[in-house]
Amino acid sequence: VLDAQCDKQWELPISVATSYEFPETERVAWVRVAKVDERLTVVGSAMMPALSPGDKIVEIDGYKRDNTEKMAIELLDRRDSGKPFTIRTEAGQLVTVKPFQACRGYTRLAPPSTPQLQDYHWLLSVHPLEVMQYVPTEDEALWIVLWSQGLSGEGGARMKTYHYGSKIIGLAYNVVTIATGVRGLAAAASAAAGAVEKIAASQLSDVLKKQLIDQLSNEVRSRLQDSLIENARKFTQAQAIAQMQVAAANRGTLQGVGWVAGTVFDQADAWAFNRLPLYDADPLAPFTLHQKLIEASLSRNAFVFDPERLKAISGLAEKQGRGDDALAILRGVNPTKVELEFSDMPMASVQKPFDLFAADDPGADGASNLGYVETLLQLPLESRR
Repeated sequence: VLDAQCDKQWELPISVATSYEFPETERVAWVRVAKVDERLTVVGSAMMPALSPGDKIVEIDGYKRDNTEKMAIELLDRRDSGKPFTIRTEAGQLVTVKPFQACRGYTRLAPPSTPQLQDYHWLLSVHPLEVMQYVPTEDEALWIVLWSQGLSGEGGARMKTYHYGSKIIGLAYNVVTIATGVRGLAAAASAAAGAVEKIAASQLSDVLKKQLIDQLSNEVRSRLQDSLIENARKFTQAQAIAQMQVAAANRGTLQGVGWVAGTVFDQADAWAFNRLPLYDADPLAPFTLHQKLIEASLSRNAFVFDPERLKAISGLAEKQGRGDDALAILRGVNPTKVELEFSDMPMASVQKPFDLFAADDPGADGASNLGYVETLLQLPLESRR
């Protein structure tokens, strides 16, 4: 997703994965679940009808190696050049791939072997697999992508100031950007690219666009009301507070650069929320994803709001005239009342002034506490050639 005000990075219209160098038992699981083996496999394709999930990439502009990890790094090097290149599939098909620019901040999911892993960095955010336990709608997937980009845009300067001197980011960055989330990542990437394509191809007038958005909002409102009627199960304010308490505590456990990122989650919320309408996406998607996760007790992630974040984003919805719709999705849980009750709890997410050199810096004890992405960036790698 591209925004005139953000730092740019190159992205591919395809997502790939490989089980190369995985233990044999995990390789079997990848094949059975996602049809991914040791070869470089397409797991998601947007704006590229010539490629489909399951296609195997065997050559990249003449570059071919048995070591699939090296093939993946070559693919990402081609991506970062920003120039079109040709790939050959196992079926002998030649396809030209054109990188496109998007806002900085990749969206990645934790590997299946460590499903609860999460980390937040200006280069990419790694989200736990629980976020995808219930397959998100296209608009919810777009919200996840936008939020990850917003975190980079709004918190990048603060994160870069933290623990950074003359560090050189090398091949480890390419390695960590390889898609490991398979189904969830493919869904998010396809939704984001699909929205860009839709807007780029649109010739509608601004007036007609507004009419369509208003009509969509009415349809969404009606669908949500029907859903609330059908789902009579009670979800009390006390239950909501308990899950938001878990979300607040989860943010407090982040390490190193992720801890710094956690101080600007609310800014990422606002950045992404204000851009959803630009892609004709449902502005209530953050609330539906929050509620979906909270009712399933899946709150150890960045997309369940704590009371402060919920109050702030509900205020944004109110300004757009969607406050009642948001409240309906939240099953009548009032963000202001929740914040008051939450403030009396022992684990409340009390905000304090941010200090890069605070005594309780969770990354001060060494590299092991700097966070997953930051630690990977420091790993030495052998020559890929």
